[in-house]
Amino acid sequence: MKQSASDSETDDYEQPLLHRKQDDEIIRAPVLCSSRYGLAILSCYGFFVAYALRVNLSVAMVDMLNSSSSSSGANDSVCQRHSSPARPKHNHTASVYDWDSETQGWILGSFFYGYIITQIPGGYLARKYGAKWLLGFGILGTVIFTLLTPVAADLGAGYLIAVRVLEGIGEGVTFPAMHAMWASWAPPLERSRLLTISYAGAQLGTVVALPLSGQICFYLDWTYVFYIFGAVGLLWFILWVFLVSNSPSSHRRITETERTYIIASLKNELSPTSDYIPWTSILTSVPLWAIVVAHFSYNWTFYTLLTLLPTYMNDILGFSIKQNGMLSALPYLGCWLLSMGGGQLADYLRETCLFRTVIVRKAFTIIGMMGPAVFLVAAGYTNCNYIMAVIFLTVSSSLGGFSASGFNINHLDIAPSYAGILLGITNSFATIPGMVGPVIARSLTKSNTILEWRTVFFISAGINLFGALFYTLFGKVQHGKCMRSLHPLRSRSGAQIKAVRRRATVSPAAARLSAPAQAL
Repeated sequence: MKQSASDSETDDYEQPLLHRKQDDEIIRAPVLCSSRYGLAILSCYGFFVAYALRVNLSVAMVDMLNSSSSSSGANDSVCQRHSSPARPKHNHTASVYDWDSETQGWILGSFFYGYIITQIPGGYLARKYGAKWLLGFGILGTVIFTLLTPVAADLGAGYLIAVRVLEGIGEGVTFPAMHAMWASWAPPLERSRLLTISYAGAQLGTVVALPLSGQICFYLDWTYVFYIFGAVGLLWFILWVFLVSNSPSSHRRITETERTYIIASLKNELSPTSDYIPWTSILTSVPLWAIVVAHFSYNWTFYTLLTLLPTYMNDILGFSIKQNGMLSALPYLGCWLLSMGGGQLADYLRETCLFRTVIVRKAFTIIGMMGPAVFLVAAGYTNCNYIMAVIFLTVSSSLGGFSASGFNINHLDIAPSYAGILLGITNSFATIPGMVGPVIARSLTKSNTILEWRTVFFISAGINLFGALFYTLFGKVQHGKCMRSLHPLRSRSGAQIKAVRRRATVSPAAARLSAPAQAL
């Protein structure tokens, strides 16, 4: 098979990137104390903040409501309720509100109405102007509005909804901007490792925020949930401003060995201009739509459980609020651990075992979507066996971590120069489940019976299976004619490719132009 022009090797590994000889030999830079892994850790912290700020309201909402407005059966559960310690008595200074269930639904769902707006613009702006400041100010905006949440709640539900929408607008740029930044920072054979470390912060933020928010509400009051996590977000922004650069070329502390390694490994990957975007090729790409379907399907289950798992734990299994936070966090702890381990395994299979990238991406997607579907259905048949229910739900969400090395980073395989834009497109569709999935689930569980929840689990599992099958059939890392224009060198002649390579190595200034996100 003829060697691809892309260093990401797409469908064959006859001549792996780090094993090339002669003039094209690339020496891997050390991992320890490297700038690229420093970026992965700091971006992991950033996504920790983003997801902590996203989910903390779900727990705080319980403490924000006037207990007298709750229904008389609010403390009932299908299964026998578990005993819990008495809540400590202290002076509460926070207000409580008489919001009905419909108002609560609008408040909890309003984040996603802002989140969907900035997905595609986030990818475009990150590519054109640089991802560092876009991502930094996006999360900073979310932090500021989080700190204002208690004030907005006192002003009224409408103000709180507006604040949540604005939080979503700020946070909507995070994933597209980070994908655009990794296009300039992640060597092809380290993508799975670096991106799973980076995005694992999302699961880690959920794992920490769910139980910690419950503890804060239990021992203090709900306002401290927003103040404490807001302060953590401010610290992240300061570190991000002083330690991160848009590209290796503009980084002040990177070693020359690492800078050379990253730029050389990506020299055939990136477009030399940020002005032209092949929208027709993007929107008619079947591999891209395969990612869209997989992303939508995965998020249907993810957001349904993220918003309703505490409700299931309380209304069906009978766990108290304090127990609820800890148990609801277990599935996301497992997801975080398997996403981290999966990233290491995926790159090991590609680099050492010489598995084709397309095989690795599809295999990890199948495990990360079909596995959760099986155990989610099984959880619906555990009835009041709460131990098995918690185990099955934890295994279901944990296996989803493998998808982080599957469809979730496939954007960088098919078109690294436009990865931010591609992720913006797929994440726009993948945000829709956050808007409608929980609403549909709650409409199906009005009586809170085990049979109704079993139906919810079946629907989520079916959508997951469809997404996995669609991606398996149509997902690719090597493209037909419709996608070749997305790769800067894919459709050019040998002479044209050599000319582009010569221009890319003329000077450091020219090398900087190869990055899709320019330094600010």
